[in-house]
Amino acid sequence: MAMEPTDTTRVARAPSTQRRRPELAVFLRSRRARVTPADVGMPPGLRRRTPGLRREEVAQLSGVGVTWYTWLEQGRPINASPQVLDAVARTLRLDAPEREHLYRLAEVPFEAAAQGLPRRVAPQVQDVIDALDPLLAVVYNARYDVLAANPAYRDLFTVPEAGAIGAPNVLWTLFTLPEETCPVVHREHELPVMVATLRSAYGRHVGERAWEDYIRALSAASPWFARLWASGEVTPPGPRVKTFRHAAVGDMRLSSQSLSIDGMPECRIVVYTPEDERSRAKVAALRERRERLWPPTLTTENPAP
Repeated sequence: MAMEPTDTTRVARAPSTQRRRPELAVFLRSRRARVTPADVGMPPGLRRRTPGLRREEVAQLSGVGVTWYTWLEQGRPINASPQVLDAVARTLRLDAPEREHLYRLAEVPFEAAAQGLPRRVAPQVQDVIDALDPLLAVVYNARYDVLAANPAYRDLFTVPEAGAIGAPNVLWTLFTLPEETCPVVHREHELPVMVATLRSAYGRHVGERAWEDYIRALSAASPWFARLWASGEVTPPGPRVKTFRHAAVGDMRLSSQSLSIDGMPECRIVVYTPEDERSRAKVAALRERRERLWPPTLTTENPAP
């Protein structure tokens, strides 16, 4: 059944909405202009002055009302469901990034397909972090899944796969470890910051099944995480100096720096560098220990932040 608009013009809109709606209008018009009638199995017709499809054709093919689609393309303050946006996206032949962009502009929570969640990095990224050895380097996504790590990182940390979410995840590991085996010193200060950073990223994914399931599962596994999450604290990611402990060399102070990765939004390379000469010597000692005792493909017994 075709949908018709409702009168929402009197509803107050946030400044972000006021900026997004004109951009949505421009985006939809540009996508409509590039789709020809032949692309969707329609005859071209005579005296066609509009490049691409007409608005009424998009509405018909998407199963929505002509007035509703017209208002959407004009940037009017109307509401759209994921099902309707998906229908419009199919008609306009949007690819995955364009579909996500449509959702963002329409202010509808976007849920990526399961295969869209990164599980690995390109070989070139692995080469980069391997070349940083003896500095510790790891690739995280926004929810702290570990996508790749170099041997120096694995000298100090191991992050096993969490069965409940199907991925190695730093927060899951740290919140489910016994305190006496946690490699993060002062975890009562460090882990709340990590949770607040997670919540900062979560704001872009509210309502997405993968994120909601992750928060729900970790809250069930760790009452402490659940309390921290309920506090609502938010902080952006940034460099920090942390103290870590390894059974073989003791405590060391490391500074974290994040680097973005082209083509992998919300993923980052995090590099840990020693803060002082004593810590630098301990990192070097861990590398010597690895080269002496452990084959390159094996990891040590400590979990990771």
